[in-house]
Amino acid sequence: MLKHIPPCLSPELMSILMRMGHGDEIVLADGNFPAESHAQRVVRADGHGVPVILDAILKFFPLDTFVDHPASVMQPVDEETPEPPIWTEYRTLLATHEGRDIELRPVERFRFYDFAKTAYAIVATGETAIYANLILKKGVVMH
Repeated sequence: MLKHIPPCLSPELMSILMRMGHGDEIVLADGNFPAESHAQRVVRADGHGVPVILDAILKFFPLDTFVDHPASVMQPVDEETPEPPIWTEYRTLLATHEGRDIELRPVERFRFYDFAKTAYAIVATGETAIYANLILKKGVVMH
């Protein structure tokens, strides 16, 4: 155990975050996402929801400031579906940790799958909310 590391972050996930470079992407996938068949690397985070993992990751993970959309979500298939409530949680967490508003870019389902296949890693969570999939693009640490 280490001090100040959220318990939902496994050693494997911390290692993935450390090995990622500027511009690499990580997918925080809900429980329905086909992570195993779409990933270069899969990190299991069963029993945890995406907001808990997102909050923990953002303590260490800078978002890319050189792109228009460092955060993308899977767009609902049915255009009549209202915006998923979990997206509000994402915006709040992103703004809190980044100190600025972060626009969530909706991405069509199959295009999202294509992006996931090229991501550095997919974190397979136990999230039960629908359309809770999120892609984050890593930025640089500036001190």
